Amino acid sequence: MSTEGVDKGRRRFLTAATSVVGAAGAAAVAIPFVLSMQPSERAKAAGAPVEADISKLEPGQKLTVEWRGKPVWIVRRTEQNLSDLASVEAKLLDPNSDNTGQQPGWAKNATRAQKPEYLVLVGICTHLGCSPTYRPDIAAADLGGDWKGGFFCPCHGSKFDLAGRVFAGVPAPKNLEVPPYKFLTDSTILIGDDEGVTA
Repeated sequence: MSTEGVDKGRRRFLTAATSVVGAAGAAAVAIPFVLSMQPSERAKAAGAPVEADISKLEPGQKLTVEWRGKPVWIVRRTEQNLSDLASVEAKLLDPNSDNTGQQPGWAKNATRAQKPEYLVLVGICTHLGCSPTYRPDIAAADLGGDWKGGFFCPCHGSKFDLAGRVFAGVPAPKNLEVPPYKFLTDSTILIGDDEGVTA
């Protein structure tokens, strides 16, 4: 094949132009594809911190809010609830909250809380993911005369005290989870962010 009369400059130009157009086309296809893998605004909002107003929460009451698709309980404990915590420690599997994966470091204390009066827990049983019921009643007939209040999982019978600590001898292997949180004011809790909170 003879290359006589071939304009090599034009050939180079056409090859370069084709390459540029091809690369632009590939980028036009790739960019939306890559962007589609990013989480949606709705998904980002689902994982965002959530504010909870606790101004109307009376002693002994529980408030439930949703964070990351999970129920989060805020319980305002009574003085009696707080004094009863020590009396059940001998019956608990992890009374000192030694399983550090179940709470932020600042919550490794007897009340598992920043302010002893307020308990904040993810309301999902650590056995198979059921949602326990809040049972603040003392000496409930179905839970035993030594019941000091807490949470009972009706799915398989796991029991937790009013610090979310699991009783020994039940199916649940761990304490209820304490999510990261902090007080924005005396009446507002931000769940999902504990930046600046220290033990």
